[in-house]
Amino acid sequence: MAELFTIGLGPSSSHTVGPMRAAADFVEGLSGRGAVSIIRVKLHGSLALTGKGHHTDRAVILGLTGRRPHSVQRAEADEVLVQLERTGVLETPAGHVSFRSESHIAWCKRFVKEHPNTLDLLAEFEDGTSVIRRYYSIGGGAILEADANPSSTNVELEHPFSSAAELLAICDRTNLTIAGVVEMNERAWREPLETNSLLAQLRSEMFDCIDRGIEAEGVLPGGLGVKRRARGIQRDLISREKRDDPSTLFEWVSLWALAVNEENAAGGRVVTAPTNGAAGVIPAVLKYFETYVSTDGGRSHDFLLTAAAIGFLYKKRASISAAEMGCQGEVGVACSMAAAGLTAAMGGSPRQVENAAEIGMEHNLGLTCDPIGGLVQIPCIERNTMGAIKAINAALLALRGDGTHLVSLDQVIETMRQTGNDMRSKYKETSTGGLAVNVVEC
Repeated sequence: MAELFTIGLGPSSSHTVGPMRAAADFVEGLSGRGAVSIIRVKLHGSLALTGKGHHTDRAVILGLTGRRPHSVQRAEADEVLVQLERTGVLETPAGHVSFRSESHIAWCKRFVKEHPNTLDLLAEFEDGTSVIRRYYSIGGGAILEADANPSSTNVELEHPFSSAAELLAICDRTNLTIAGVVEMNERAWREPLETNSLLAQLRSEMFDCIDRGIEAEGVLPGGLGVKRRARGIQRDLISREKRDDPSTLFEWVSLWALAVNEENAAGGRVVTAPTNGAAGVIPAVLKYFETYVSTDGGRSHDFLLTAAAIGFLYKKRASISAAEMGCQGEVGVACSMAAAGLTAAMGGSPRQVENAAEIGMEHNLGLTCDPIGGLVQIPCIERNTMGAIKAINAALLALRGDGTHLVSLDQVIETMRQTGNDMRSKYKETSTGGLAVNVVEC
């Protein structure tokens, strides 16, 4: 669960959170090897094509200082970057190193065949030796080191599953809900009270992000001149709150998703759910549940546990990286997870949950990732509002049935994987196709 819901700075899990983790991992491995004279970074493929708009260079610098995504604050990050600009000296766990972004970070727009999000980090020591390590940022902030031998963790899950069919079979056999299955499995890593604490923290971080996004005003960074709209929308909704119009409910849901993704686009602190680019969907739908359905904290926990199970299936059987799958792998997956979580929280059966998750993805298949200027602003912010509304609709449709349906979740995940593989690279987080080239930047 912790791999699907992590905390970090925006605007991108694969282009910001992942590279920060890779850089921190790299520099920590330099300690005790002698004085470092030079550190160089090379960003490949999608990281180079959209990395400037996604603050990949800033993220790598923060990682090289030893900072981690879950603990760094926006103000702290800004201070580190200002100090580096002023002094030209990077304070790393391996010592002080001269560093200038324009000289020590290279942007290589050619793709590495192993993964579209690849970065190389090199360190030279004063004794003439050097070390270079290659990392892949595989989506949701997760990283893999090239040529690393995965170590066996000897973790045995109570109820392991790798497909929706297996998950439903476990529910049938044990009479557990999907949330119950995940809760049992999480005991392999932590005590139940710790899991409850983690879930409470995630919920709190999500709702705090909504509040910060609503409170903020101004223009988002990056040069597109996109104005933050959440606060103005909230004022308007409050001023006409007594209007008897069911559409007002969905306007509030859209506002909550918009607020999160405006905060993300500004480089603020968000919960990857399962990515930064799709971070607004699950918080908005969870807020909808607690505002209009129930304030029962246990049912909110069921929401998040169930969503995690569905996200795991996408990560296991396909990918949650837009550079591999397009936006169907981000907002599409978030919509599917949120639909499943809401269905579970509203008392749906495991089969109704699986049905809701399938509906949530089926109507996002083929969704491209074509951000204008490489910024997570257009179409990303509004796209999260659409994902949240679709998720609620998917849950309500599933709850109207008995869980019987023609297309299975496993089939729709496989369809997403095939669609992503067939999608041309210009539609997968490169800003070389779609809206990114058909809209003139101002």
